[in-house]
Amino acid sequence: MSKQKEVGNKGEELAVAYLKTLGYEILEVNWFWEHLEIDIIARDGNELVIVEVKSRSGDTYEHPSESVSTRKIRFLVNAAEAYILKNNLNCDTRFDVVSIIFYGHNFEIEHFKDAFYPPVN
Repeated sequence: MSKQKEVGNKGEELAVAYLKTLGYEILEVNWFWEHLEIDIIARDGNELVIVEVKSRSGDTYEHPSESVSTRKIRFLVNAAEAYILKNNLNCDTRFDVVSIIFYGHNFEIEHFKDAFYPPVN
């Protein structure tokens, strides 16, 4: 497994554990629809939360939260819509980003609620 994949997997594990400490109910991890993936699907009270996890080792690159591109947002919105339709859900939905930066064996987690809104087309 590549170093980048290991960092990503560890970041997702930490994000799930972190969200659980906040009382989120984790519904899905690495949920796929066609070729699109949602890292974490959770429930926070009555809200469905679509979570994109961004992990980096060190701080030599852009902040992880800055790497969520317009294209990625479109993919997440499309996948979230598919999940909602497939599960016949009728609830408010928000999109969060959890960024994790690893510094050796230590790490820093930041949680951005309502990190973006679905574009209106």
